[in-house]
Amino acid sequence: MSVDGEAVQVRDETDEPGWEVDPDDEWGTAVITTVGRQLKLRRESVGMRVADFAAAMGYGEDLAYKVKAGNRIPRPEYLEKADEVLGADGLLAAMSEDVAKVRYPKKVRELAKLESQALEIGLYSNHNIHGLLQTEEHMRALFDVWLPAHTEEQTERMVAARLARRTVFDRSPAPALSFVQEEVTLRRPVGGTMVWRRQLEHLLELGKLRHVSIQVMPTDGEDHFGTGGLIEVLKFSDGTAVGRSDGAFAGRPVTDPKQLRILELRYGVIRAQALTPRESRAFIEQMLGES
Repeated sequence: MSVDGEAVQVRDETDEPGWEVDPDDEWGTAVITTVGRQLKLRRESVGMRVADFAAAMGYGEDLAYKVKAGNRIPRPEYLEKADEVLGADGLLAAMSEDVAKVRYPKKVRELAKLESQALEIGLYSNHNIHGLLQTEEHMRALFDVWLPAHTEEQTERMVAARLARRTVFDRSPAPALSFVQEEVTLRRPVGGTMVWRRQLEHLLELGKLRHVSIQVMPTDGEDHFGTGGLIEVLKFSDGTAVGRSDGAFAGRPVTDPKQLRILELRYGVIRAQALTPRESRAFIEQMLGES
C-alpha cells in the first residue's frame, strides 16, 4: 500500500498492537471508549476516512475500527503516531498514561495500587516464587505451561503487569518487604537450568537491598503453619491494613482487625519457622554451587 506516493508496510492482525478490553473493567472500558471517541473526532475534523487513517498509521483497518469502537486497547506508540498523523498537538499522546494502566488486568491494578501505598508488605508463597521476585524469563516460563494455554497476547499482558509491580522496590521512602519462600519453589528449575540459575541470582541481588528480607522455609520441617497457602499482609501509614490468604476467609481480601490478626499470627509463626535471611542467603548460594 502507498500513501502520498510512499510505500507503507501494513502490519497484519498478529502484528497490530493492543489488547481486547475486559468488559468487566468499568473504568478501563470508559477510558478506551473515550480514546476511541477522541480519535474519531480528530480524524473527522481533518476529513480523513478510517481507511486513509489506517494507511497513514501503518496498521490494518481492523485495528483502527476496533480502537475507534472502544474494543481494543492501543499501545502508547499507537497513540503517539495517531497524534502525529492527526495533528492533535499532544491531546492523544497525553492519554497514554491512563491507557497504559488499563492494559493491566483490573485485579493487578488494584494490587499494585495497594503495594504502592504500603509501608510494610509481608508475603508467603508455597507454589511458585512470588511474582515480585520473579525474573522476566521465569514469568514467561510459568505462563508458557499454563493450561488451557494462554495466547501470546495474554502472556504479554500478564508479563507487563507483573513487571510493572516491581516499582515497589524502587519507592522512596522504601517499604519494608519480607518474603518467605518454600524451598520447593526454589528447587524447581522453571524454564530450564540457565533460567533457574538467573532466578536464584536475582533473589540474591534483591536480598542485598536493606529494606528486603528473603527467607526460605525448609521442606523437612515437621511442624508447618503455611499449609493453608499464600499469605499477604500489607500495612499502611494511617494504621490500617489489608490481608489475604488462600486458606482463610474464602481467599478474599480482609480489613477486619480480628481477621487480620489471624493472618498476622500465621505469617509471624511462618517467619519464625523459616531460615533467617542470612541462613537463607547461604542456602541459595549452596543451591547455585550444586547446579
